[in-house]
Amino acid sequence: MKIETQRLKIIPCKPEHLQMLEEQYYENGPEIMVYLKSLREDPELLAWGHWLVIEKASGQVVGDAGFKGKPNANREIEIGYGLLERYWNKGYATETVNGLIEWAFNTGKVEKVLAETEPDNVGSIRVLEKAGMQQTKRTDEMISWEIKKKSVV
Repeated sequence: MKIETQRLKIIPCKPEHLQMLEEQYYENGPEIMVYLKSLREDPELLAWGHWLVIEKASGQVVGDAGFKGKPNANREIEIGYGLLERYWNKGYATETVNGLIEWAFNTGKVEKVLAETEPDNVGSIRVLEKAGMQQTKRTDEMISWEIKKKSVV
Protein backbone atom coordinates (compact mmCIF):
# COMPACT_ATOMS: atom_id res chain seq x y z
CA MET A 1 0.00 0.00 0.00
CA LYS A 2 1.42 3.38 -1.01
CA ILE A 3 0.50 6.69 -2.53
CA GLU A 4 2.59 8.10 -5.37
CA THR A 5 2.57 11.72 -6.44
CA GLN A 6 4.76 13.37 -9.03
CA ARG A 7 7.67 13.81 -6.61
CA LEU A 8 6.75 11.78 -3.56
CA LYS A 9 6.18 8.25 -2.35
CA ILE A 10 3.95 8.14 0.74
CA ILE A 11 3.90 4.87 2.67
CA PRO A 12 2.20 3.77 5.90
CA CYS A 13 4.73 3.84 8.73
CA LYS A 14 5.58 0.40 10.14
CA PRO A 15 8.07 -0.78 12.78
CA GLU A 16 10.45 -1.98 10.05
CA HIS A 17 10.89 1.66 8.92
CA LEU A 18 12.57 2.64 12.21
CA GLN A 19 16.02 1.66 10.95
CA MET A 20 15.64 3.85 7.83
CA LEU A 21 14.47 6.76 10.02
CA GLU A 22 17.50 6.32 12.29
CA GLU A 23 19.91 6.08 9.36
CA GLN A 24 18.51 9.30 7.91
CA TYR A 25 18.56 11.03 11.32
CA TYR A 26 14.86 11.74 10.84
CA GLU A 27 13.47 13.52 13.90
CA ASN A 28 10.14 15.27 13.61
CA GLY A 29 8.69 14.84 17.08
CA PRO A 30 7.49 11.88 19.17
CA GLU A 31 4.31 11.16 17.20
CA ILE A 32 5.71 8.26 15.16
CA MET A 33 6.78 6.32 18.26
CA VAL A 34 3.39 6.93 19.90
CA TYR A 35 1.67 5.72 16.72
CA LEU A 36 3.83 2.57 16.45
CA LYS A 37 2.95 1.68 20.05
CA SER A 38 -0.76 2.07 19.21
CA LEU A 39 -0.26 0.02 16.04
CA ARG A 40 1.13 -2.88 18.10
CA GLU A 41 -2.04 -2.78 20.19
CA ASP A 42 -4.36 -2.45 17.17
CA PRO A 43 -2.93 -3.60 13.81
CA GLU A 44 -6.05 -2.24 12.05
CA LEU A 45 -4.64 1.27 12.63
CA LEU A 46 -2.22 0.70 9.76
CA ALA A 47 -2.93 3.41 7.17
CA TRP A 48 -5.15 5.29 9.65
CA GLY A 49 -2.09 6.68 11.42
CA HIS A 50 1.27 7.97 10.27
CA TRP A 51 2.58 7.76 6.73
CA LEU A 52 6.17 8.55 5.77
CA VAL A 53 6.65 11.14 3.05
CA ILE A 54 9.66 10.20 0.91
CA GLU A 55 11.18 12.31 -1.85
CA LYS A 56 11.46 9.99 -4.86
CA ALA A 57 14.58 11.61 -6.32
CA SER A 58 16.69 11.29 -3.16
CA GLY A 59 14.95 8.58 -1.13
CA GLN A 60 14.95 10.98 1.83
CA VAL A 61 12.13 11.06 4.34
CA VAL A 62 11.00 14.69 4.15
CA GLY A 63 8.16 14.45 6.66
CA ASP A 64 5.33 12.42 8.03
CA ALA A 65 1.60 12.85 7.67
CA GLY A 66 -1.55 10.86 8.06
CA PHE A 67 -4.69 10.46 10.04
CA LYS A 68 -5.52 10.73 13.72
CA GLY A 69 -7.20 7.35 13.97
CA LYS A 70 -9.80 5.36 12.08
CA PRO A 71 -12.89 6.98 10.55
CA ASN A 72 -15.56 7.81 13.14
CA ALA A 73 -19.23 6.82 13.03
CA ASN A 74 -19.95 9.79 10.76
CA ARG A 75 -17.30 8.57 8.30
CA GLU A 76 -15.03 11.49 9.20
CA ILE A 77 -11.29 11.45 9.68
CA GLU A 78 -8.80 14.10 10.77
CA ILE A 79 -5.61 14.66 8.80
CA GLY A 80 -2.31 15.98 10.10
CA TYR A 81 1.12 16.57 8.57
CA GLY A 82 4.56 17.88 9.32
CA LEU A 83 7.57 18.27 7.08
CA LEU A 84 11.14 18.94 8.06
CA GLU A 85 11.73 22.68 7.74
CA ARG A 86 14.28 22.36 4.93
CA TYR A 87 11.48 20.93 2.75
CA TRP A 88 8.97 23.73 3.39
CA ASN A 89 7.77 25.94 0.52
CA LYS A 90 8.35 23.28 -2.13
CA GLY A 91 4.75 22.10 -2.49
CA TYR A 92 5.46 18.77 -0.78
CA ALA A 93 2.88 19.32 1.97
CA THR A 94 0.18 20.09 -0.60
CA GLU A 95 1.09 16.99 -2.65
CA THR A 96 0.98 14.92 0.52
CA VAL A 97 -2.35 16.24 1.79
CA ASN A 98 -3.97 15.88 -1.64
CA GLY A 99 -2.70 12.30 -1.94
CA LEU A 100 -3.92 11.32 1.51
CA ILE A 101 -7.34 12.91 1.01
CA GLU A 102 -7.79 11.10 -2.30
CA TRP A 103 -6.66 7.82 -0.73
CA ALA A 104 -9.08 8.23 2.19
CA PHE A 105 -12.04 8.94 -0.08
CA ASN A 106 -11.14 5.99 -2.32
CA THR A 107 -11.31 3.56 0.63
CA GLY A 108 -15.10 3.96 0.67
CA LYS A 109 -14.90 4.43 4.45
CA VAL A 110 -14.56 8.24 4.51
CA GLU A 111 -17.04 10.94 3.52
CA LYS A 112 -15.33 13.94 5.15
CA VAL A 113 -11.73 14.85 5.98
CA LEU A 114 -11.16 17.31 8.82
CA ALA A 115 -8.13 19.38 9.84
CA GLU A 116 -7.15 22.00 12.39
CA THR A 117 -4.47 24.66 12.28
CA GLU A 118 -3.46 27.64 14.35
CA PRO A 119 -4.50 31.02 12.90
CA ASP A 120 -0.88 32.22 12.64
CA ASN A 121 0.34 29.12 10.76
CA VAL A 122 0.23 30.75 7.32
CA GLY A 123 1.99 27.86 5.56
CA SER A 124 -0.43 25.26 6.85
CA ILE A 125 -3.41 27.46 5.99
CA ARG A 126 -2.14 27.72 2.40
CA VAL A 127 -1.74 23.93 2.21
CA LEU A 128 -5.30 23.33 3.36
CA GLU A 129 -6.69 25.97 1.01
CA LYS A 130 -4.79 24.47 -1.95
CA ALA A 131 -6.19 21.06 -1.00
CA GLY A 132 -9.69 22.47 -1.41
CA MET A 133 -10.56 22.42 2.28
CA GLN A 134 -13.03 24.98 3.63
CA GLN A 135 -12.92 26.73 6.98
CA THR A 136 -15.80 25.66 9.22
CA LYS A 137 -14.93 27.38 12.49
CA ARG A 138 -12.44 29.99 13.63
CA THR A 139 -11.42 30.95 17.16
CA ASP A 140 -8.42 32.88 18.45
CA GLU A 141 -6.66 29.55 19.05
CA MET A 142 -7.68 27.33 16.13
CA ILE A 143 -9.18 27.15 12.64
CA SER A 144 -11.23 24.05 11.79
CA TRP A 145 -11.36 22.80 8.19
CA GLU A 146 -13.18 20.15 6.19
CA ILE A 147 -13.53 18.72 2.72
CA LYS A 148 -16.38 16.45 1.72
CA LYS A 149 -16.23 13.60 -0.74
CA LYS A 150 -17.79 14.67 -4.00
CA SER A 151 -20.79 12.69 -5.12
CA VAL A 152 -20.40 11.04 -8.49
CA VAL A 153 -23.63 11.20 -10.46
